[in-house]
Amino acid sequence: MILGIDIGTTTTKAVTIENGKLTRKVKTKAVDAVTAATGAFGKIVLENGIDINLIEKIKITGAGAGKIKNDIFGIPTDRVNEIDAIGIGGMFLSGERNIIITNIGTGTVIIEAGDKGISHFGGSGVGGGTILGLAKKLLPTAEFSGILELAKTGNMSQVDLLLSDITDTSISFLSGENTAANFGKMLDTAGPQDIAFAVINMVYQVIGVLSVFAARARNTDRVIVTGNGSNNPIGQKILSGITGMYGIKFIYPEHAEYTTAVGAGIFKT
Repeated sequence: MILGIDIGTTTTKAVTIENGKLTRKVKTKAVDAVTAATGAFGKIVLENGIDINLIEKIKITGAGAGKIKNDIFGIPTDRVNEIDAIGIGGMFLSGERNIIITNIGTGTVIIEAGDKGISHFGGSGVGGGTILGLAKKLLPTAEFSGILELAKTGNMSQVDLLLSDITDTSISFLSGENTAANFGKMLDTAGPQDIAFAVINMVYQVIGVLSVFAARARNTDRVIVTGNGSNNPIGQKILSGITGMYGIKFIYPEHAEYTTAVGAGIFKT
């Protein structure tokens, strides 16, 4: 049994890999890397009644992995490059090769993975951390569940400047309902629900368009979406709108939010 741990800036994920298959998964939150790693280890072991003597190796990755200098609880512990972990995990969970992977976490990273290897295509500082950070100043809640609940009834036209606000005709393939400028209108009547939706819309529009550029650069019409931000239903709807404009499909593999931990676990060291 191999234990893969992805120590993120906000959330840490742990998975077990047995005979090349994902068998268990957990999430934890902690302030520092050591607490996060040991907490994730303890949670997956205790919740599943795992005999720690069956754990052959622990493989850690993510932003906090570099702060773990020694073996965890005496079990051989390897460090796996996060880019490699995302690429390997994305191919494993999607069952595809030669792909573009957009991993949405606190920020966003775009990976190219396939027969020629795994490389860091690019990315953006815009991601889940952007949503949470703006919420602290703009919304009555900074809890992700609360932000999503507000955004469900939000009206983008209260906050964003739309093409229909500035022209009576369409521009290229864009209709009047498309955004001309995020937060470019901000009416006095805009409520927290409108702002919540506009924040999520801005973040996922940026992520979606960057993903489109990456896909087109590699002559593919598919992007694999992974990371915590992959299971945001409002974000998925926004990306679906980008599919309609650009013809690039966004694919969400099962267990996509655990991609990096899975990739670490199956990485051959």
